[in-house]
Amino acid sequence: MLTPLLAGLGLGFSLIVAIGAQNLFVLRQGLRREHVLVVAAICALSDALLIVLGVSGIGFVLQAVPWLIDVARWAGAAFLVGYGILAARRAWRPNGKGLQTADPVDGSFPAPEATEPSGLATKAVAQAPAVTQTRLVPVMLTCLALTWLNPHVYLDTVFLLGTVANSHGDQRWVFAAGAVIASIVWFFGLAFGARYLGRWLSTPRAWRILDAVIAVVMIVMGIGLVLPH
Repeated sequence: MLTPLLAGLGLGFSLIVAIGAQNLFVLRQGLRREHVLVVAAICALSDALLIVLGVSGIGFVLQAVPWLIDVARWAGAAFLVGYGILAARRAWRPNGKGLQTADPVDGSFPAPEATEPSGLATKAVAQAPAVTQTRLVPVMLTCLALTWLNPHVYLDTVFLLGTVANSHGDQRWVFAAGAVIASIVWFFGLAFGARYLGRWLSTPRAWRILDAVIAVVMIVMGIGLVLPH
């Protein structure tokens, strides 16, 4: 019973660890510490549902109705390119807000020195970068779109992983459990572990570079979805 569990764990990690639109979004939310628990939960639960669908045999339905994949491919391409353009705009014209969220160790802003006069302390706080909190609903919708409009999710998680799981016969659900565990560990680890990168991404320049990388990856992936294979 341990063998299919480990096999599912290994295949799950191999399919999910690669740099992609979803992982970059989770990483960015983790760095900004915005709705981290919700984002990680949406990604993990969505992955678990897709794995269950694949193991239950829905992958063969997708293979029989290929136009469903084409719909997801074009919709996903449009969304990725649009999101990439927004990231490129943030990199090109940063608004200076939300670039420094909190201290990477304890999650709080550094307090002014005790010996500093109260007037100077107030001025320092006023000049500190403001934290821009994105509303929960747009974050949830973006996360769901990046997950469910990605055709590779259906090809890899549903069809490929489902096919491999069914090759384990009666232990296919043990294999699926291993893949689900991999998703939970990865998404929650990435979302909550991203805060420890805050010290290297606490400057406006670092965030512009991150947004530029996100823009390039999103746009390239979006264009790649609609190019002839």
